[in-house]
Amino acid sequence: MIELTKPQIITKNNEPAFAVIPWIEYEYLVKNLAVPEEFDVWFPNDVVKANVRGDSLIKAWREHFGLTQGELSQKAGIKQPALARLEKADANPRKSSLKKLADAMGITLEQLLD
Repeated sequence: MIELTKPQIITKNNEPAFAVIPWIEYEYLVKNLAVPEEFDVWFPNDVVKANVRGDSLIKAWREHFGLTQGELSQKAGIKQPALARLEKADANPRKSSLKKLADAMGITLEQLLD
C-alpha cells in the first residue's frame, strides 16, 4: 500500500474544482477503486486549464478541437451569435443546447456540464 500525500487543490470561484495528486497515487487509485460509470469523464489538460482560468467548457472544448465559433455553430445547427452567448462564463445553457454542441464536437454531454 502506498502512503498518500496531501493533494494540491485548485479552486474556481473560491470553490474546490480539481485535486492534483502524484502520478503513482493516481495509478493506484485507478487500479484499485471502482469508479461508477457516470464519473468516468475525461478532460484534456488544455480544456482544464482554460476552464480554471475562467473560460466556459464550451469555449475550452471548441478551442481544443481548433474550431471557430462559425464552424461549431454550423455543425451544431445553431447561429453563431447564439454560440457566442452560450460561451460566456455566466451563461446558463439548456441541456438541449449542450447536447447539440457535444454531438457536434464528438464528446459527451457530461463533458460540457459544469
